[in-house]
Order: sequence, then structure tokens, then C-alpha cells
Amino acid sequence: MDTTTASPNSLNRADVRDLLDRLHRRARGDYLKLPFKVPALAKGLLRGQTVTEIFMAGAARDLYLPVSPEQGRFLYLMARTVGARSIVEFGTSFGLSTLYLAAAVTDNGGGKVIGTELEPGKHAVATDNLRVAGFGEVAEVRLGDALQTLRDVPGPVDMVLLDGWKDLYMPVLELLKPKLRKGSVVLADNIFTFKKALRPFVEYMQSGKNGFQSTTLSIADGFEYSYYEGA
Repeated sequence: MDTTTASPNSLNRADVRDLLDRLHRRARGDYLKLPFKVPALAKGLLRGQTVTEIFMAGAARDLYLPVSPEQGRFLYLMARTVGARSIVEFGTSFGLSTLYLAAAVTDNGGGKVIGTELEPGKHAVATDNLRVAGFGEVAEVRLGDALQTLRDVPGPVDMVLLDGWKDLYMPVLELLKPKLRKGSVVLADNIFTFKKALRPFVEYMQSGKNGFQSTTLSIADGFEYSYYEGA
């Protein structure tokens, strides 16, 4: 007689699955909104602003800019694999990726996901999405500049997701690196989409000189997968 029991997977809960499906459907609408962002982008670029500065000024307040379902499942599986109980996320947006991470922490036995979001409207929606999914106790989204909101994150940190403004990947990593435990994982999104802007980050992670072993995975827009060996 087989007495084994299935490993828990909160992603299989009907309420969580339905919420994720609904949010991914809404996120697909980003493609319809992007053409309306062109005037703001053009005006900002003519003023000498970077794309990051333009979006930080509010041009992306209604865009999901999400991970794909494939990336979300990968996040969940990676967090389960390393037994992550302390996860930090830079760039929460409406909380899609946070839901996958919170599900993993829950299934790992509990812990904390700390996210950060600059846009107040997104912060409010992300917080509510986590509450609706029943992850309010294991996930917290902090409102404000990541270099401030993540300054007091307690260590050791098991996993980091970088998915905010690209020119802040290195500063956020430098802020969090002293708190990473040996064997932790850092994942960074949009490596292919922002190849030029993220080249210094990728070179740093793949140099073999900074405590990381790293490779770029061909998942969606490119995921940098980095294993922290320690300083």
C-alpha cells in the first residue's frame, strides 16, 4: 500500500490559480497600451531622460510589465528547490511574480517575501492581490524607492528577484549582497530586452570574480540565473 502523500503546491489551489489566470489575461493588455506611451517616451527622450526616468515619472503606472506564466512557474520551482524562506523582490508591479514567490515560501513551511514598488496604485493592488490569495502573512510589499525600502531587509536572504528599473539592478544587488546566504540564488529578468543596459550587470555576475556563478537562461525575455558561492 502506497502511503506517500503529494507535496503541497499552493499554485494548484483554485482561488490562487483563478487569480493568476485573471492577472495574466489583464497583463496581456499591456501590448494594447504601449502605443499610447510613445508620445511620453519621445518627449522624455528629447529632454534627455532615460527610459527608466520616463517610466518612473508615471508612464508605466498602468502597465503590468509582468513575468510570463512560464517564468512564474520557474520562480516557484526555484524557490522550492533552494528551500527559500526569505525572498526579496525588486519591482513588484501588480504582484504577479510575488504571488508565485509567496506560494513557494508557504509550501516551504513559511517565511517572508519582501517586495518593493514605487508606484502607490500598483502597491495597493499588489497588496490586495496577496491578501485575496491568502498570502498576506508571508508577503509584504514596501512602498517607495528600493534603495531605501530594502535597506533594512534582514539576512540571511535565500533568493532575490530583480525585475524593476534596469539601471538599479547593480545598486540593489550591492545593497543586498552582504545579506545573501551562501548557496542563495539571484534571478534577473529582461536580459535580452535590455541587453545593452544590463551588460555591466551580466558581466559582473558571469565574471567568476564576485562570488557568483551565473548563466543566462532563454526563458521569455531572458533570465539571468546566478548562484552565490560567497565572497
